[in-house]
Amino acid sequence: MDNNRILQIALQQSAYDCSCKPEDFKGYKNLVYESVPSDKARKYLELPHICDLVSYGNNIVACGRKDLLSDIKRFVNSASSIEHCFETPALYTLNKILKKADTQICFMANYFLPDIDMVFKFKSECKFELKILKPEDFSSLYTPEWKNALCKDHKHLDMIAVGAYDKEKLIGLAGCSADCNTMWQIGVDVLPEYRMKGIASALTNYIARVVFEYDYVPFYCAAWSNVKSVKNAIKSGFKLGWVEITAKPVTFIQKMMAESQN
Repeated sequence: MDNNRILQIALQQSAYDCSCKPEDFKGYKNLVYESVPSDKARKYLELPHICDLVSYGNNIVACGRKDLLSDIKRFVNSASSIEHCFETPALYTLNKILKKADTQICFMANYFLPDIDMVFKFKSECKFELKILKPEDFSSLYTPEWKNALCKDHKHLDMIAVGAYDKEKLIGLAGCSADCNTMWQIGVDVLPEYRMKGIASALTNYIARVVFEYDYVPFYCAAWSNVKSVKNAIKSGFKLGWVEITAKPVTFIQKMMAESQN
C-alpha cells in the first residue's frame, strides 16, 4: 500500500457514491450525473442523492435527482471557481434551487486519507495504556460519550476499536466501521477532562495502523467547522483527500436540529 494506491481506492469509492467514474475527479471540467443506488456505495449513504457535490481539488463532480440536474449543472458551471461553489454566498443560491424539492444543504465535510509516511512516523505523546478491542469487548460502549467512535444504529459495521485507559478507567475510544468494501472509517472520542493530552491523535493513529493490517484503507471525516477534529486528523498522519456537501430533506434537518437540542 502506498499513497497513490490509497488515492485510487478513494477515487473508486467516490465514483460508486456519485454514480460516475474514478477518472471524473481528475479532470478540470465540472461534471453532473443522475444519482442512482449502488450496493458498493458507502453503507450509511441514502441513495439516490438529492444533491451531492464532491471535489478532490481539480473540479466538481455533482450528482442528484433527475429533476434537479439541469439547475445543479447551471449552478456548478456558473461559479467563478471550485471554492466558490462550496461556500457562501453561492450556497444560498444552491439552497434556492433545492427549495423546490423541500430540501437544503445539510452536511459540509472534509474527508481525510492517510499519508503512509506520516502515519508510520507518528510519535505518540499519550502516556496512557492503549488496548485493541473486538466487538465483544465494546458491545456495552454504545453510550453518548462514545457516539463518534461507535454508532448504535450501525453496530454490525463496527469492526474494531482501540481504548485508552487510566488504570481501569476508559478515557478515550477510537472505533472503525466497515462503511465500504475497501475503506473503514475512523471515529474518536475522549472524555472532556482528559483532552489536550495527545490521546485522540494516539488513538486515531493506532487504529489507522491496525486497519492497514486488515488490508483496508482507513479514512476520517470532519465537519468543516470542527477545528479540533481537523487538527487531530492532520496530527495523526492524515491529509485532506476531498470535500463534500450533501443535501437532505427539510424534515430530516429539522429532526437533526431537534435531537441536538435535547
